[in-house]
Amino acid sequence: MTDEIFRRDGYGFEFEANVISAEGDRVILDSTAFYPGGGGQVCDIGTIRGNAVVDVFLNEDGDIVHKVPQHDLRPGERVWCSVDWDRRYDLMQGHTGEHLLFCSLRRQCPDLEITKIYISPESKYVIVNHDLDWDQVQAAVEFANQAIKDNLPVTRSVMDRDDPDIERVRIKLDRIPEDEEITVVAIGDIDLSACSGIHVMETSELELLLVDRKVSAGSEGTAIHFKVGDAAKREALALSNIALRIVDGIGCKREDSPKAVANMRSELELKSGLLKQATRRLAESMVPRQMGDVDVYCGTLPGTDRAAMTDFAESVKSKGGVAIIVGETETLSVIVASGTPAVDCKKLLSDVLGRFGGRGGGKPDFAQGGVQDRSLADEVLKALSDATADMLGRSD
Repeated sequence: MTDEIFRRDGYGFEFEANVISAEGDRVILDSTAFYPGGGGQVCDIGTIRGNAVVDVFLNEDGDIVHKVPQHDLRPGERVWCSVDWDRRYDLMQGHTGEHLLFCSLRRQCPDLEITKIYISPESKYVIVNHDLDWDQVQAAVEFANQAIKDNLPVTRSVMDRDDPDIERVRIKLDRIPEDEEITVVAIGDIDLSACSGIHVMETSELELLLVDRKVSAGSEGTAIHFKVGDAAKREALALSNIALRIVDGIGCKREDSPKAVANMRSELELKSGLLKQATRRLAESMVPRQMGDVDVYCGTLPGTDRAAMTDFAESVKSKGGVAIIVGETETLSVIVASGTPAVDCKKLLSDVLGRFGGRGGGKPDFAQGGVQDRSLADEVLKALSDATADMLGRSD
C-alpha cells in the first residue's frame, strides 16, 4: 500500500518517492502527497521529476494511480515530486468552506441535507435537498464569517463505529464499509462531520466566505455556489459594483432596491400575461387564405409573445393548415408550421430568410428563425407567402 502523506499532512506538497510501477501513463509510487480526490473534492495535479501529473485516482485494487502522459519514469527510480500547491490550497480552503457553509445553513434550516458536493478550482458548490430564501443564506454567511473571524481550529480524528459520540457526527454510516475507519473533521465545537478530505488547520485561513448564487439542481435540490479567500473578495467587489449599478438604474434608495425589483418583476409578469393574451387574440382574428385546398394563415403581429405565436401555429398545423407568422419586436421573429407535407417549413425558411440577411432552422413541419431589420416585415411575409403558394402549386 502506498504511504498516503496527504492523510497526515495536507500542507506537504513536495516529497521524494520510489516508483513502484509505470505501465503506460499510469504510475504508482511507494508514497505520495497527491490526493486522489474524494468527498466531492477533485484530485491534485503537479509533477513527478518534471513530468506532468494530470490526474490521480484509486484503481480497482485500491492503489493510488498517477496519470503521467509521455513520462520517462522507470520502476525502482527515486524521484522528486511536487503537488501544485496553489491549486491544492485553494481546494483545502474550499473543502473546509463547504463544511462551514453547510453547518451554518443547517442552523437556519435544521432538516437540511446534502445531496452532492463539488469542490474544484473553477467551481465550488453544495447541493442541498431544498431551497432557502436569501435571508436564511445571509444569516448563514454571517455565522460562517464570524467563525472565520474567531479562528476556530479544524481538527481531524478517527472514531469507531460504536463510539457513543458518533451520534453527534454528520455521517451516513451505510456508505462506509464495516472494516473502514471513520475519519471525522471538527470545526471548533460548531461542526463534526465524517470526511476523509484535506482541510486547512484554522478557519482564519479561509479569510472570507461568500455565497455568490443559488440555482435549481432539478430533482437533486438547490445548488448553493460559494467562494472563499481571494476569490471571495474579488467576487464581493464585483457584486457590489453590480448592485450599485442596479440601484442607480432603478433610481431608488439602496435599502429599497429589493422591494423595487420585486415590484418591477410583478409588473413585468402582468404585462407579459396581457401581451400573451393580446397576441393570441390577434392571431385568432387572422382570416385564412385558400391556397388550393389548404388554409394558410399569414400575418404580422406587433410586439408579440413567442409562446402564444407557437401555440397558434401548432393549432393551425394540427388542423392540416399552414401558419406563417412574423412577429415584430426589436427584430423579426418568424414561425412557420405546416400540417401538409407539401410545405417543407425548414426549406421554406432556409430559402427565404437568407435573402433578407436572416436565418432559421427546424423540421419540415415546424421551423423558426429571425431577421435583424424589423422594417422588412411586410417584404419577409410576402416572400414567405409566395414561396408557400409555389410549394402548394407544385404539389397540385
